[in-house]
Amino acid sequence: MTERELPAPPETALGEVARLFLRLGFTAFGGPAAHIAMMREEIVKQRKWIDDQRFLDLLGATNLIPGPNSTELAIHLGYVRAGWRGLIVAGVCFIGPAMLIVMALAALYVQYGTTPAAGWLLYGITPVIMAIILQALWGLTKTAVKGPLTAIVGVAALALYFTVFGNIAILLASGLVVMLVVNARRLLQANAAWLVLPGAGSSSFLTSLTNNVVENFSLWQLFLQFLKIGSVLYGSGYVLLAFLRADFVERLGWLTDQQLLDAIAIGQFTPGPVFTTATFIGYILGGVPGAVVATVGIFLPSFIFVAISNPIIPRLRNSPWAGALLDGVNVASLGLMAAVSWELGRASIIDPFTAVLAIASLFILLRFKINSVWLIIGGAVLGVGYQWLVGMG
Repeated sequence: MTERELPAPPETALGEVARLFLRLGFTAFGGPAAHIAMMREEIVKQRKWIDDQRFLDLLGATNLIPGPNSTELAIHLGYVRAGWRGLIVAGVCFIGPAMLIVMALAALYVQYGTTPAAGWLLYGITPVIMAIILQALWGLTKTAVKGPLTAIVGVAALALYFTVFGNIAILLASGLVVMLVVNARRLLQANAAWLVLPGAGSSSFLTSLTNNVVENFSLWQLFLQFLKIGSVLYGSGYVLLAFLRADFVERLGWLTDQQLLDAIAIGQFTPGPVFTTATFIGYILGGVPGAVVATVGIFLPSFIFVAISNPIIPRLRNSPWAGALLDGVNVASLGLMAAVSWELGRASIIDPFTAVLAIASLFILLRFKINSVWLIIGGAVLGVGYQWLVGMG
């Protein structure tokens, strides 16, 4: 444990984990990049539970396993702070608020056949989210870039994001490049001791469980569908959309394309994990039991993957080979995060007002020690107020 990792009595630590991630579950708008940025500010900068290097290692590990990386990062951080109970509490508290919000919106959708407009609210929130992401990128880059090699790899990962290469291929290639270059002398002098990572054999098993699902709906079939997706899915919400369409629209015929698009939209504009899209779909298909079953199915693999991987991350960091691999994955993760930020920026900064709001938020974050939650609330209020004034005009 480093000087920055402050111990706490078990009950105190568990309460801290619950309060923090419950609040983040209600306020973490903007998708995984924003969630990661907010967690860093709360846990590294304000509470000093861990340092940036440990945070980066946990983030890098989440990018190498299937599932929603910001949710898995929350689960990792809960485990670091409060052990096994913290692992469960952090995940449940981060997922729970989004699940309840999405379930309420799904009930309105079933009743009225449409989703509520959230444009006024998000208009002022998204520029603030951009500022939070940029602040986190700036701070993490200073830790992740350890020399010319990692700087080059990070820039290359950013550029490769806009090509045909998938995210997982970019991350693994970046890690291997840094590992081999850093250890080139050792590689020439002795036989390399390779770390064999577990394969994806469980993927084919889970797929086989759901390949022969009959068209008649059941909660068990719904659970298996989302368990499979949560166990094998890498990538963004767009990848999730592809998985959901292939299974729920084309193969099973449980949803229409419009229902699926509405489900994805709800998952995007509500706080917390985007994977709560599963909650919405589950409610449409099976009411409250369906929502609960779908949510448990898609998130359960994340708890299992984190429980298995968290204890070995410190050992990976202490290994010259695996540590260099982590360095490459970490800096590539930031490169991909920067690329996603560029796309989010183009969508969120759409006029002079949002540009000024983003710049002002970034200045406040860099200059003053203010909790980002207050900036998000302020952005929402300013956005709604500005839209109202424009509408009145």
